[in-house]
Amino acid sequence: MTRARAALMLCGLALLCGCSTVSSWMPFSSSAAPSAAAACPSAAILHSLSQTAVFPPGGSHEPVGVAFYGILSEVNAKCDQAAGAMHVAFDVIVIGERGPAIGKGDTVDLQYFVAVTGSDQTILNKRSFAVRIAIPAGAKRAGVTDHIEETIPLAGRTPGDLSILLGFQQTPDVIDFYKHFRGRSM
Repeated sequence: MTRARAALMLCGLALLCGCSTVSSWMPFSSSAAPSAAAACPSAAILHSLSQTAVFPPGGSHEPVGVAFYGILSEVNAKCDQAAGAMHVAFDVIVIGERGPAIGKGDTVDLQYFVAVTGSDQTILNKRSFAVRIAIPAGAKRAGVTDHIEETIPLAGRTPGDLSILLGFQQTPDVIDFYKHFRGRSM
């Protein structure tokens, strides 16, 4: 059970992106144009890391003390393969939701990660992405579609040997919060 949970957590590390187009890991050289659409590694949001909570400074780490919740809602990936690498374009839907604590401001800054794992669930690469969500006055929630482009070296692997996992980068306070309280209060 512990190994299965760890494998699921690793799968969710790779799908989330920042608010702008970002290229990393190994950019294409100008002479290597991407080929036609290729099979993508599986991409998934880790269930256990699909939500996060943001507390105001000095606030209570209980459900009534949450200023904002972050929710990783969906990820879509499109791939092209060229020169021993996989170019992946991600669109990640990230939602910010007001919590019950009265906070200052109408924006929430969230951080999520995208991780690439091998067939043995070893993390081959992991990057964090920041996203800012503005929630209009009077609205309970708002969302953005974060677009990221990454190039993943295949190093002799096939795309089917890889998994892409996404999840929120959790602080110790948030981990403790979710150990004691399940999900966000509605």
